[in-house]
Amino acid sequence: MIYDFDTPVDRRLSDSSKWSTCPPGVLPLPVADMDFLCPEPVVRALHERVDHGVFGYGCEPAGLREAIVDRLYRLYRWQVPTEALVFLPGVVAGFNLACRALAAEGRGVLVQPPVYPPILSAPGRHGLRRLEAPLVRGEGGRYQVDWDAFEEAASEAGLFLLCSPHNPVSRVFTRAELERLAETCLRHRVIICSDEIHCDLVYRGYEHIPIASLAPEVGRRTVTLMAPSKTYNIPGLHCAFAVIEDEALRRRYQLARAGLVGEPNVLGFVAALAAYREGQEWLEQVLAYLEANRDFLAAHVAANLPGVRITPVEGTFLAWLDCRELALPGGPSRFFLEEARVDLSDGATFGAQGEGFVRLNFACSRGVLQEALDRMAKALEGVRPVA
Repeated sequence: MIYDFDTPVDRRLSDSSKWSTCPPGVLPLPVADMDFLCPEPVVRALHERVDHGVFGYGCEPAGLREAIVDRLYRLYRWQVPTEALVFLPGVVAGFNLACRALAAEGRGVLVQPPVYPPILSAPGRHGLRRLEAPLVRGEGGRYQVDWDAFEEAASEAGLFLLCSPHNPVSRVFTRAELERLAETCLRHRVIICSDEIHCDLVYRGYEHIPIASLAPEVGRRTVTLMAPSKTYNIPGLHCAFAVIEDEALRRRYQLARAGLVGEPNVLGFVAALAAYREGQEWLEQVLAYLEANRDFLAAHVAANLPGVRITPVEGTFLAWLDCRELALPGGPSRFFLEEARVDLSDGATFGAQGEGFVRLNFACSRGVLQEALDRMAKALEGVRPVA
């Protein structure tokens, strides 16, 4: 079937954390979900389960493990046993569990800011020292690993929280980069926890590679976190999974749940199975639409937002906008909210390296994106870059 992503869906009455909480007249483009209806097979499967009418305690549906394992092999030639999968209510719970279970005593947790705020805050939530190896902006604004900083931080770390593809800078790391990250971690005996929730949202010319798939010795020291939530726009149903190939590592991870972290709910399981079995057609169409939105956004920023620079978007539906040349009063997030009535994520929440940046979610209808960008351009009339 042909999906319609151009017709806006009214989300203001749907208890949306993006739309229902913003003031009237504001266009919200911060929270990382899509404004699109999810795949029809997912909706159908949920209807069938709801029509059953009994919502007792559930369990994972037959065939889900096999569907995931088959998918990992088909996409990445990564062969993992079904018992390597650990189901979770979300990826955020997943990397917090890693901090709780796997961080070595007396050693820190390595992160690469600017990075997704829950990753940034995870070490401190568990009384652990945060070690930063910030990504650095290279030619054309494309972020790169600072290898000297990473080596230094890894020497003091017991756990590395990797975000791949990276949120918010939209990098899809190359095989060579991942191999060097993995080699450094192996040499310093650092366990890797890789948040790969955006793994399916990668554009033409780029390839996602799970870091654990590089070599058996890397897989044995890695927890990989994935989910259908970003891919098929079902984050509110709370279903994710970890791939932990090493049995001893998996046992430590499971013990850390400690009765606090449960399983996905029954509807999350149903949606995940339907998405992985029947959601490919929708995924191909939404990726094409997102790529066109990405290109439209980049062209509009270049032509109409003087002093704003967009970081190249290789994956995710998130754009990282550099507004530092403008020195906007109160910061760019506050400025665009007050002057343009457009709500964007404040770059400072991703770490000190995000000061002067905003993150824009372009997973919306083209009309909404056009309106937001027009408002931002109008708000910048008369604003000139600081010399």
